Amino acid sequence: MVGYDPNSQCKSLSAVEIALAGSASGLVTRALIGPFDVLKIRFQLQIEQLCSRNPQAKYHGIWQAIGQIWGEEGPKAFWKGHVPAQLLSVSYGAVQFVSFEFLTKLVHDGTSYDARNFGVHFVCGGLAASAATVTVQPLDTLRTRMAAQGEPKIYRNLRHAVINMYQREGPLTFYRGLSPTIIAIIPYAGLQFSLYNFLMRLYEWIVPGSKAGSVKSFMCGSCAGVISKTLTYPFDLFKKRLQVGGFEQARATFGQVRTYSGLMDCARQILQDEGASGFYKGLSPSLLKAAFSTGFTFFWYELFCRLMHILKEKNSSKRKED
Repeated sequence: MVGYDPNSQCKSLSAVEIALAGSASGLVTRALIGPFDVLKIRFQLQIEQLCSRNPQAKYHGIWQAIGQIWGEEGPKAFWKGHVPAQLLSVSYGAVQFVSFEFLTKLVHDGTSYDARNFGVHFVCGGLAASAATVTVQPLDTLRTRMAAQGEPKIYRNLRHAVINMYQREGPLTFYRGLSPTIIAIIPYAGLQFSLYNFLMRLYEWIVPGSKAGSVKSFMCGSCAGVISKTLTYPFDLFKKRLQVGGFEQARATFGQVRTYSGLMDCARQILQDEGASGFYKGLSPSLLKAAFSTGFTFFWYELFCRLMHILKEKNSSKRKED
């Protein structure tokens, strides 16, 4: 159902209905995976090695970090930056799914390619995600800043963060980390959509007659998310490091702080100071997040699409009866 399919019952959904399904999917998913995101960001921004043998490291592992954050900042800290994150997810989901459905339909109507082909889903998924990324990048930067800060807070709320960042750093600060994001998002999202489509077909081959939705959507989405995230993870780390540039004062209590002049300088410094393993800091919570996030995103999107299709059919039947 994800992507244009001439045999799908939901091909009649309008762009507005697809946007609503994408937004609702992003909203529910973000509420569920918020704590994984905070853990991932904290790990990615830590210069010191994530190891209990390093006395200077604030965070050593997932369970230790959970206890540390809970004790120092309280349970609400696991949803720091949740407001911009929700705005990001709702906007991103709408733009990404509308773009993806439009592009796959364009391929079906205007070319000889099968819109359900692995390569078509890869290219259309990458382009759709790029459009969504450029649209929501300021919200992503705000989310990272707010999730990264400890106590006392530098930004009291979203409005204060926007005004403070704009006045002190200028409008371009909201697009920090855009280069590695775009470089990473094309293969990441392309693999998400193409692998999801491939795994759904594989699931149907292994379990003939399986019904759409529920377990199948979640499992296939989770596997696609884990594989995609593992292959493109370093660029996500580069993005997070660049997004907190100019925000060093809020990171003072977390350990060492680095300043990067750009993508290549960021990669060079990480390799020099932290070794090759530094490119994969925060991978564990990131993979947990990717599994749940991608699984839930596709699960909820397909569910909401089916619900809107059912409602549309009922309304159509009522009009005919009247």
